This record gives sequence, C-alpha cells and structure tokens, in this order.
Amino acid sequence: MKHFTLIIGLIIVFFLTFSVFNYPSVFAQDQTPTPTPSLDTSQNQKELEDQIQSLKNKIAELKEKGKTLSSQIAIMDNQIKLSEARIFATKQDISNLVLDIDIATKKITSLQEALDTLSEILLNRIVATYQAGMVKPFEVLLSSSNASNYFSRLNYLEIAQSHDKRLIYDTQAAKNDYINQKKIFEEKKKKVESLKLQLEAYTSQLDLEKKSKQNLLVVTKNDESKYQQLLKEAELQISGFKSFASSRGGAQILPAQPSPDGWYYNQRDERWGRNRIGTSQDQTWEVGCLATSVAMVMKKKGVNVTPADVAASSWYYFADTASMLIPWADGKFQSIWQRDFNAIDAKLAAGNPVIVGVKVATNSVGTHFLVLKSGSNGDYVINDPWYGPDLKFSDYYSTSQIFQYGFYNG
Repeated sequence: MKHFTLIIGLIIVFFLTFSVFNYPSVFAQDQTPTPTPSLDTSQNQKELEDQIQSLKNKIAELKEKGKTLSSQIAIMDNQIKLSEARIFATKQDISNLVLDIDIATKKITSLQEALDTLSEILLNRIVATYQAGMVKPFEVLLSSSNASNYFSRLNYLEIAQSHDKRLIYDTQAAKNDYINQKKIFEEKKKKVESLKLQLEAYTSQLDLEKKSKQNLLVVTKNDESKYQQLLKEAELQISGFKSFASSRGGAQILPAQPSPDGWYYNQRDERWGRNRIGTSQDQTWEVGCLATSVAMVMKKKGVNVTPADVAASSWYYFADTASMLIPWADGKFQSIWQRDFNAIDAKLAAGNPVIVGVKVATNSVGTHFLVLKSGSNGDYVINDPWYGPDLKFSDYYSTSQIFQYGFYNG
C-alpha cells in the first residue's frame, strides 16, 4: 500500500511538472550595433555642411550683381573654396567609412569564430542526443527509486534541454548577426568606392576652376575695360547662336546620331544636347555648334573626345559664358577672323578639315559654325553639327557668309 501511494504521488508530480518541462522558452535577441560616428565627427560634418551652404549662398549673391571683372573673380574664388570644402568633406567621409569598415571586419572575424564554435558544439549535442535517444519523463518516473531521485533526474533533463534550446538560439543569433555585419560591410565598401569617384570629380573640377581663373586673368590682363569688351563680344556671339537655332525650329533633341566617317557629331544629339557649356547655363543643342565642330576635328585628328568633353572644359570659354576663347580649345586651333579661300583650300587639299563660321540672315543675324571636309572654290562637302554629315555646302550656305575660319594646330 505504501509503495502504491508513492507511485501515485510520483505520477501526480510528473503531470504537474511535464507541462513546465515542455513550455517553450523565449529569449531576447541581442544584435551587434551598427557603427555610428563619434560626436566630434558629427560636429565637424555639420560645420562643413554649413560652410558649403554658406559658399553656395555667397556665389548666388555674387551672380545677382552686375557683371564686372572683380565680381567674376570673386565668384571664381568662392567656387574654388567650395570645391576645396567639398573635397575635404568627402575625404573625411571616406576616412570615417574606412574606420567603420575596419570595425565591421573585426566583428565579422569574431562572429565567424563564434559561429564556428557554436556550430561544432551544437553538432556534438545533436549527435549525443541521437545516440542516447530522447529520454521521456515517464521513463524517468518508472526508473526513479523515490521522489527526490525523480526530481533530481528530471531537473537535470530540463536543464539539458534548456541548454540545447539556448545553444540552438545562440547559433541562429550568431548567424543572423554575422549576416547583418557582412551586409553593413558590403554597403560601406560600395559607399567608399562611390565617394572615391566623387572625390576624383571634385578634384578635377577644382583644377578646372583654377585654370579658368588663370585664363580669365590672362585674356583680360586683369583690366576691367578689356573684360567688358570681351563680355560684349561673347554675348553677341551667343545671341547669334541662339538666333540660328531658333530660326531652324528650336529645341529638337535627336536620338543618338550615326557617324558615317567615324568623327561626325550632331550638337542636338541626346547624348550631350542638354549638357551645359562651360560654367554657363546655355546648352549644347542651342549654342554648341562651335564646341561640336571643335570636337569633330579633334576626333578626326585622333583625340578621343565628344562634344560633351569640349563643353565640360570650362577653361575653353570666356568667364561664365558659352563663348569659346580665341585661340579655340586652349590653343589647339589657329583661328582667323577673315575668309581666305586660298588658305582654306590648301588645308583641305592636305587632308585637314577646316572649321568656318557663317553669318546667316534670320529675324536677327544668326551665327553658326560647321566643318568643311573637302572640296575647293566654294564647292565643299561639310559636316554640319545642326543638319548632318557629308552635305553640300552650297545647299545651305554661300561663301559670302563665311566670316571666320580655323584649323587644328595640335
């Protein structure tokens, strides 16, 4: 009877504890935090952002003032400072990201080691559990000599199972954390590469701005009256370009145009038609006939350029206009303000294309540049940056309209 009472008591205890034994455990997941900038770095970034915005505002204010040599130089000086600030800020961003990448790399290594260790332990536990078989609480009950022995063995099993659950969770958490850190690492690597490209662009822009300022001082001889004279000439030329484009139908951006001879370009080509010329607001499709003609001849002479490249070379142009300085393309061309058909025909006979400017009667005087490819005595084949390649000059213009010519000088 006493033995029967003990068995009944153990069965009751078994049912009370079985539910506790099988109750699922809930664990909180702790992930490795993403690296964040220090307070000092954030403050420095804020100061740089404020400086960059201040320079932008200053440049905008200067552009609103009247066009004088001193104001143009002030704009250029502030533009140079702006590029320098952008370069410094980008270098700092790269430095911060490199530090974050280093931290992420160390965390990935540590997490990989932890994951390997946990995986090995978990594998051993799985093998041990499989070999031993799953011990059921009822079997523990039947094999226990008394209640104390039963509770001791049951507690051990509960601890072992809880440990296995924790081990499974820890392994999964380590895996998730490892994947998260790898993702952070790859994202920051991509951002560093992007910033390096941006840094190259800012550095190139700074070089161009310094060169443009130097060219301005040279062509104006730092003289206000000379600056005003050149500005007036530039504005007249740009007005002539716009008049020509307007009289031919205005903005008609074309799909990528073919190049039968390998060096023809069209100023309205979608690949560069909307590109601004120099630091001006004027676009290639409208005022880029000379820039496109220069690109054609340079391409013919083996220089791998497009109208986009010529338009982006800001030091080719006067101040912040789209008017190309003489000699064209920073001295790569000889440009003559007259028409000399003997000289033009001699160049063509030697296989050298010649750029000519023409004055075309419109509502106002239109100005246009194109390339003579071959011919003589007014019977020329042309590459026209507006109309197309391999056209007959006399179908569109007359020799009396030519007022300027130029040729590649290396």
